[in-house]
Amino acid sequence: QVQLVESGGGLVQSGGSLRLSCAASGSISSINSMGWYRQAPGKQRESVARIGSGSRTYYADSVKGRFTISRDNAKNTVYLQMNSLKPEDTGVYYCNMMGSATLWPWGQGTQVTVSS
Repeated sequence: QVQLVESGGGLVQSGGSLRLSCAASGSISSINSMGWYRQAPGKQRESVARIGSGSRTYYADSVKGRFTISRDNAKNTVYLQMNSLKPEDTGVYYCNMMGSATLWPWGQGTQVTVSS
């Protein structure tokens, strides 16, 4: 079964940037949509960005214009470039398939903390 390993999180000041990576142990080239989710403290997990096989991208309104998702199928890796970070972006970030009835097991996620 495919394992997902997220990395790149950390503590950053408001307005700062981070680049997250998600490495899959198996091929993602046949997966139509991959995406990033986040879970803020005390809240449910929500989707923030999605990328299709043709590199078409979709973003939650809250991150549009600040986050950029990309994928490298050769490396089985999905990235999330996060700029102009805000305290409300704080949470644990995960990647997984999107738009599928079944998902791969969740990875451990990567913590992003934005201080004001």
